[in-house]
Amino acid sequence: MDWIQFRRSLHQIPEPGFEEFKTQRFLLNYIESLPQERLTIRTWRTGIFVRVRGTNPKQTIGYRTDMDGLAVDEHTGLPFASKHEGMMHACGHDMHMTIAARILTEIVTNPVEDNVLFVFQPAEEGPGGAKPMLESDEFVDLRPDVMLALHVAPEYPVGTIATRPGILFANTSELWISLVGQGGHAAYPHRSNDMVVAAAHLVTQLQSVVARNVDPLDAAVVTVGKIIGGTRQNIIAERARLEGTIRTLSADSMVKIKGRIDSILRGIEAGFQCEATVDYGSNYVQVYNHENVTDDFMRWLQDTGEAELVVCQEAMTGEDFGYFLAEIPGMMFWLGVDTPYGLHHSKMNPSEDAVEVAARVVTGYIRHLSRNP
Repeated sequence: MDWIQFRRSLHQIPEPGFEEFKTQRFLLNYIESLPQERLTIRTWRTGIFVRVRGTNPKQTIGYRTDMDGLAVDEHTGLPFASKHEGMMHACGHDMHMTIAARILTEIVTNPVEDNVLFVFQPAEEGPGGAKPMLESDEFVDLRPDVMLALHVAPEYPVGTIATRPGILFANTSELWISLVGQGGHAAYPHRSNDMVVAAAHLVTQLQSVVARNVDPLDAAVVTVGKIIGGTRQNIIAERARLEGTIRTLSADSMVKIKGRIDSILRGIEAGFQCEATVDYGSNYVQVYNHENVTDDFMRWLQDTGEAELVVCQEAMTGEDFGYFLAEIPGMMFWLGVDTPYGLHHSKMNPSEDAVEVAARVVTGYIRHLSRNP
């Protein structure tokens, strides 16, 4: 198989969460072309489970990849750029799926003693596919004893693996705030309740939440990334909408921040005589790497020299793989892909050389786990 072309084909068909129909069919076509005698294939919505039966199974080792794209206009200029307008694999899920398919092929060709379950998960970018997939009858039936996953990291060179025991990624929550007041003519502001002004005050107040309500030894972020308000330059805005994100390294801080935001909105309502509503959208728990699995992986990587190991710091990125790790021992690592553009950037183009690095590392570690359950 030409894995570079495999990745490029996936790169051209990014799809929103739970709408990965072309992606699912592309993957199934390949999976169904493999020798089938050891395979159990089951679908769940737009996701796929593939179990490879081991030669003498004592456990099931799970490996998860995500499938969806992002609502980003691609500006890479690549000849294999996205064919879906307004969608791009700007978070590297095309790389993730290619790596998973590469590992699957290796395990099918040369099975290990234990069962290996490959989880192709939809909707990681939203609204969140991990939690409902984890609760599905299919997953319950095939449930693994350990879970592994990776994520591309533009800032690390190819050949580098970065991880740590404990918290790797933050707790995250979307933030959607709507303000409704009384619009009117710009010449008569006293007859209106201006939601642009209310939104401006609200953004300023939200910046105080982390600075004055979160333990400075903890870490948290409240970001407003988008504001919509008004219709014309001479009309006082009746409505405004703020869209953002909350990220914390502790679950307690997430609860505290949301409580403080709720209180601030009650003050905005009183101060600007308006109605304020909040929706916290998709919420992802922290990605917490289990110490025993992570320490074992790090020792194995150092002993084998399959890649250069970096012990990294926690990141404020979010990943719904955390739901798997909340119930099943396992770990996630960063895979160096050496690109100057960060995750979710319209020019993000990971080095395809990282596919073979990741496949070698994960396949090797699966074989290690199967020999040392």
